[in-house]
Amino acid sequence: MSALGTAAALRAGDLDAREVTEQALAAAATRGAAVGAFAHVLDELSREQAERAQHELEDARRAGRLEDLARRRPLLGVPLPVKDLTRIAGQPFEAGSTALRGTIAEVTDGVAARILDAGTVTIGKTTTPEFGMPAYTEPATGAPARTPWDVRRTAGGSSGGAGAAVASGVVDLAHGSDGGGSVRIPAACCGLVGIKPSRGLVSTGPFGTEGAGLVADGMLATTVRDAAAGLDLIAGPRPGDAQPAPLLPGGYLSACEAPAPEGLRIGVLTTPLAAEVDVHPAALRAVERTVALLRDLGHHPVPVPAPFTPQEWRSFMPLWTVGAATIPVPPEREGELLTLTRWLREQGRGYSGTDLLTAISGVQALARRTGEAFADLDLVLTPGLAGPPARPETLQLDDGAADFDAQCAFTPWTSTWNMTGAAAIAIPAHREEVDGVLLPFGVQLGGTGPGAEALLLQVAAQIEQHDPWPLRAADASRGGAGA
Repeated sequence: MSALGTAAALRAGDLDAREVTEQALAAAATRGAAVGAFAHVLDELSREQAERAQHELEDARRAGRLEDLARRRPLLGVPLPVKDLTRIAGQPFEAGSTALRGTIAEVTDGVAARILDAGTVTIGKTTTPEFGMPAYTEPATGAPARTPWDVRRTAGGSSGGAGAAVASGVVDLAHGSDGGGSVRIPAACCGLVGIKPSRGLVSTGPFGTEGAGLVADGMLATTVRDAAAGLDLIAGPRPGDAQPAPLLPGGYLSACEAPAPEGLRIGVLTTPLAAEVDVHPAALRAVERTVALLRDLGHHPVPVPAPFTPQEWRSFMPLWTVGAATIPVPPEREGELLTLTRWLREQGRGYSGTDLLTAISGVQALARRTGEAFADLDLVLTPGLAGPPARPETLQLDDGAADFDAQCAFTPWTSTWNMTGAAAIAIPAHREEVDGVLLPFGVQLGGTGPGAEALLLQVAAQIEQHDPWPLRAADASRGGAGA
């Protein structure tokens, strides 16, 4: 059942929020543990939330206010975990690092507050790599996140635990955050939908700041409509936002249920942007399959060249490394950090203020050039990844520079949409056997300007309806739709 389906069944009285929660907690301890989905399972908090949700549902049913409740709190009682880079007051917050082991959050971050205020049930904090730095999820504090399609392969990162939680069937919807692809990479590895909204659509307040403007909170789900409903929960400005983006009137769920405009001009970009790497044939076939679907739907896919080279992309580096260097870590705990984190921090400390300002200007120049190159396009289609979900030993390396280069080769498209600030969505377009195992191959649809969420959701919903994908790895292995 989808998140929205669960919510409807809860309102109808066909399900009880407490029973749904107990099932999710049991699944978190079994299926979730098998794929490293959770850094912390929050049994006590979740049962308290479920009890409140059930009472609210019963009160609304007795008072005949279910329709009003559906409008105001459409996901009341639905399990929806929060990534362990986001704080919930009174709950563990370790961000995948032993340097924060045992930390209990003193505040609730704004995005988590919106998720909690919607009446959802947290279940737990999902696994993240150390401070969310890499495109894989191998935390220093616990079990690594693996894709349920093949537990020898990574669930991606840095929202790998969220992807594993949804793909393994513990929950149908999970919060993630994305500073270079960290929602869309796990979506591609786990056969899910993952949406990164436009810069400023989801506020970083009241406790966070925008920084370089690369990171956006998003959602991972099995269906487009669930992802849209999750986005509706977290979208919106707060006082003091540096670059607030306007909300869509009527919300994103209603947008994805509307037909997409016909005859969209969609650029097809298969040239890697962040690295010079050979793209796996199955990743290209995922794009080819999507191009054929788009043509069937009346759109106009057209090949487009890369707007910049991998060498030019490196202007992104100081923003990422200086960001790593500014993470507050007690000096006596620096030695506990993982190789990649230490390398990023060392690189970041080597840049001057002039270097950082030059990097910011460089990223903005690339974003402008990309905007000009895509100006006559409605959307851009790319592979989700350069290959199948990777084996973690090919990514997490003993040398920080080599580790970073391997990640760039694995994910050579996603970070561009963090640089431009436009929205992007990953969808599970294709499946193919690799080494005798059926694996997902996703594609990415990226916006070409601000406020593209509605169009992305509409086109993704079109594709989903025209060529349904299996909601879980087990569905695909049984020959589910779209396999």
